[in-house]
Amino acid sequence: MKAYTMTRKYPLAVLAATLLPLSMLIAAQAQAQSDCERGVLADLYCDENGDMVADRPADESEWLNPDTLIFAYTPVEDPAIYSDIWQPFIDHLQEVTGRDVRFFAVQSNSAQVEAMRSGRLHIAGFSTGPTPFAVNLAGAVPFALMGSDDGRFGYTLQLYTHVDSGIDEMEDLKGKRVAHTSPTSNSGNQAPRALFPEMGIVPDEDYEVVYSGSHDQSMLGVVAQDYDAAPVASEVVERMAARGLYDPADVKIIYESDSFPTTSYNYAYNLHPDLVEKIEEAFFSFEFAGTELGEEFEGVEKFVPINYQDNWKVIRTIQNANGVQYTPDNLE
Repeated sequence: MKAYTMTRKYPLAVLAATLLPLSMLIAAQAQAQSDCERGVLADLYCDENGDMVADRPADESEWLNPDTLIFAYTPVEDPAIYSDIWQPFIDHLQEVTGRDVRFFAVQSNSAQVEAMRSGRLHIAGFSTGPTPFAVNLAGAVPFALMGSDDGRFGYTLQLYTHVDSGIDEMEDLKGKRVAHTSPTSNSGNQAPRALFPEMGIVPDEDYEVVYSGSHDQSMLGVVAQDYDAAPVASEVVERMAARGLYDPADVKIIYESDSFPTTSYNYAYNLHPDLVEKIEEAFFSFEFAGTELGEEFEGVEKFVPINYQDNWKVIRTIQNANGVQYTPDNLE
């Protein structure tokens, strides 16, 4: 993995050496606080106000106020590309907070959650499906999404197939080989498993599920006809098309869902409140227009405020329907 900074590379080897498997970290560091309410949060955290995210520690000595902030974007696509795309925002975040800000390129949801859980990642964009894992296992606090000036946000699950596949409707998926992205992905796995049975198609029973590893790999596999079909996130394939990574004429959509929330932007639960205020100020004052970030996320005009309890309810419902439990072993 590479890590990119404003002027130099972050010593990722040092960072990686401090990261243990998440289950080991929890066992080694977390002692159950039996005297607090926590819902389904890991034992290290409390949720006395019932908002479903970890409370800031009561002991001020446990508040983090680092001189260097580490920021990571979801590992959905090529991290090298996104380190450059995010640079205008990194510059803005540094200016507003008065801290050095470094981009940490992660290549798996598990590594990203582990980094925040270990205290080595302070601000992060987590994909839709992994967000509840970050909240419950790593003390992530979702506070923003990318949206429009009127506050709208969201993406859809789109089911693609090749134009020459002979698949025209859901019923045609029977007996086929369909690429899901990864077990924790919302649009790439969890939502199809919750929604497709209502249309008479049960993944793993009516068609063979093959995990591709990412939305872009699923889409490129459909284009190459390595897979018969693939459920993917609309926002990802739209960006792929804009970069010329595939020809939209080669594929067709046979199903599209209602909207889901997009990538959540989070800060670690134990950051100093004054620092959190500056982080939120940086997000909500950033102007996308005229930046590489604005060009990449077409139609996005600003970060909009959200909260996990309300905006992730549909995702938790889907995951509950799939029997998902927020444990390190289930985070892939």
